Amino acid sequence: MRIAPAAALLTCLLPIAAWAQQASPVGRWRSIDDATGKPKAVIEIQEAGNGTLTARIVQVLDTKDGPNPLCTACEGKRRNQPIVGMHIAWGLKPQGKAWGGGRILDPENGKEYSVKMTPIAAGRKLEVRGFIGMALLGRTQVWMRE
Repeated sequence: MRIAPAAALLTCLLPIAAWAQQASPVGRWRSIDDATGKPKAVIEIQEAGNGTLTARIVQVLDTKDGPNPLCTACEGKRRNQPIVGMHIAWGLKPQGKAWGGGRILDPENGKEYSVKMTPIAAGRKLEVRGFIGMALLGRTQVWMRE
């Protein structure tokens, strides 16, 4: 008889675990340009091993700068490096239902911003907000899960 309550508890917890997994930003995303509404790149978000998340570009979809564009606006070690394979976000930590506390790079202008990523639409979309200082001063893109 003791197995039945444990099985009932497990049955109740499985949907919660599935929801938590779906709400994680880990996976592949198609970034959508907030100005044009067109897809720009495929980005892969992974766990970094220290409890944080990192993101890198795995494919460029907007080829106006050629099939393998370089980060010409970047400074330091990223300057003139291929955008494909480049880590564009790092240091993201769980913050309630969102991930934040990290940084994101905009390869178009070479600037880094604070970032907050919030899974929405049952984890099928990811709201990515880059900002300076306060989250109110920034811009938001919505990425679609691949």
